[in-house]
Amino acid sequence: MNSVAFEIALLAFLLGIVVDLLLNPSRSSCRIIPYVLGILGSALEVVVGIKVLVHGPIAIDLGPLLGLGETIFRIDNLAAFFMIWLFGLAFVISIITANWIQKDSSPRRKGLASGYLLLMASTSVIIVADDAFTFIFAWESLTLAFFILTSITRQSRSQAEDSWLTLGIQKIGGASILLGFLLLAGSSQSLFFSSWSTSHGGGLHGAAYGLIVFGFGAKLGIVPLQAWMPSGYSIASGPTRAVMAGVAANTAVYGLLRFFSILGRPPIWLVVAVLLLGGITALLGITFAGVERRLSKLVAYSSVENAGIIFTAFGVALAGAAAGNTMLIAAGLLAAMMHSIAHSVAKSTLFSSLSEIETTARSDDLEEISGIARALPGSGISFTLGALTLAGLPPTIGFVSEWLVLESLMQEFRISSLAIRLALLLAGALVALTSGLAALAFIRVIGISLLGKAKSGLNQSGNSVIWNLPTLFLAGSCLAISAITPLEVRLVSRGLSSLVPRRVMNGSLHSPWVIQPVFPNFSILSPSWLFIEMPAAFLGVLLLSWLVSRRSYFKVRKVPPWHSATAGVVGRSSYTAFGYANLLRHLLSNILGTVRERRRIYSNGASEERETVSELRYETRVTEPVQTFLYRPMAAAVLATVVLVKRFQSGKLQSYLTYMLLTLLVALLLVASLR
Repeated sequence: MNSVAFEIALLAFLLGIVVDLLLNPSRSSCRIIPYVLGILGSALEVVVGIKVLVHGPIAIDLGPLLGLGETIFRIDNLAAFFMIWLFGLAFVISIITANWIQKDSSPRRKGLASGYLLLMASTSVIIVADDAFTFIFAWESLTLAFFILTSITRQSRSQAEDSWLTLGIQKIGGASILLGFLLLAGSSQSLFFSSWSTSHGGGLHGAAYGLIVFGFGAKLGIVPLQAWMPSGYSIASGPTRAVMAGVAANTAVYGLLRFFSILGRPPIWLVVAVLLLGGITALLGITFAGVERRLSKLVAYSSVENAGIIFTAFGVALAGAAAGNTMLIAAGLLAAMMHSIAHSVAKSTLFSSLSEIETTARSDDLEEISGIARALPGSGISFTLGALTLAGLPPTIGFVSEWLVLESLMQEFRISSLAIRLALLLAGALVALTSGLAALAFIRVIGISLLGKAKSGLNQSGNSVIWNLPTLFLAGSCLAISAITPLEVRLVSRGLSSLVPRRVMNGSLHSPWVIQPVFPNFSILSPSWLFIEMPAAFLGVLLLSWLVSRRSYFKVRKVPPWHSATAGVVGRSSYTAFGYANLLRHLLSNILGTVRERRRIYSNGASEERETVSELRYETRVTEPVQTFLYRPMAAAVLATVVLVKRFQSGKLQSYLTYMLLTLLVALLLVASLR
């Protein structure tokens, strides 16, 4: 029965693609049908996941369906957990998208729904694939879906370049995974993952491990392959960004966990690399989010930050595997999973809210959407809760997950390897700094943009409260999941039981409503009690303030909500989101590459010195270091190499045979060195 439901879910996704390609997308009734099928498919995926988690794993034998050997879908506890989590989100996002696609402002492009459903179908197959060919086929289909969603509505050259950048980096990641798979398949003489668990130790195992982790890091958004996220997410349409960031990107997390269980103990150099790259990615992402002016790119840079935090937590699990410490593995995996869940729910909330904000304000510039929460209270509340979650503030799930990540990084004293201990310490410092900057970045958005002085012309024109319910449900989940964290831990431990024994993972439950970082007597936290303690503390402070003020605390006083430390400053000189970020641009100028320019504005608009200067204007720019100092020099080197290689195209057969012989010798030497 479970296998039939899973097959029906896949057929629903594929049927939706056919409907989208055949029917006219300009008709509202035709546009919504593919997304209704997406809702149906997502619901069936969740049902299958729940049944497997309760009754045990299943296998679906499709025979030679894809034309290369036997195709088997295997749904174990890990796959079932991801199906419940990811397609539970996809179910809600599909409802939001079905509402959004009926608006007059939504795109009327054939292929948009196809890309959306191809993404969900590919995600489903990736989770259940049991052999390399099926996995790679689905992985490349997911890459194609990303390209469709980022290019289907492009209207300018820059958008086209961003969609090609997204495709290029995804292809680099896919090629890295494919090469790692080929090394393991060649060693085990099999394409099935179950046969690769015997390929432990040696240079080939380490090389394959590194290639696979690097490939999944590209999808997750790890430096230096993070450049596609700010570009790709910002040009995708409406809530489709939510399913990209909240659902599809987490296939990388699944891949990391799946192949961690297969490949086992990693080499030390890989552990150190993962920890350092994770910390650097987190800091780089939140630094650029803190100074970004466009809200869509700010949220995308936040995805880079959280990818770094997840990658760092996974590095803790790798450190535990390298040291043979099962409890440290459990601490790292629990932190990684809890933060992945927190990030996916919060990011889905932000992108879903952002779609209505952009539609109403016709912009995502932080200066232009000032006061938008007054015009769109539903979206304002949802975005605020999602932002507080990503800022890691209590009592949200983001606070709980970041606490677990930091606590797991503090276990470095349990490892004897000096290199790993130093990497854990440095990664911990970077993640701690990142957490502080995240609060700064999102308080800027909430305090100055969403709750700022409303721009003229921003009227209530958004959805009704009923249509906002799915987005508000996502936002409320940021609090509700935190309140039931111990239950979430039990669910995670069940899903990861193939990686770590449940009794070890459940060691994070200090008591029924108190959690700890797996290791007893280290530290404890009760997220559930925060929902009692924080309101009680607030009421206590309020009562004390009322008594101290001689009962005049609630007297009405009309004052500006934000002074910028200077009363009476209005107009262009008033405090803005851009000005709020100036401190960050100055303090972290080495990372941001901050450049300041002073321009003289003359009274007649000319630049002649004999004219009177009417004003001085200062402009500040930041420089993206990876693209500036890595991608552009690499592109220039590739072009130069192409010019050089053209000279070897002499047309002589003996020359080409010589090139082939040299290439074969290099390949043989490489294979011999790996063995």
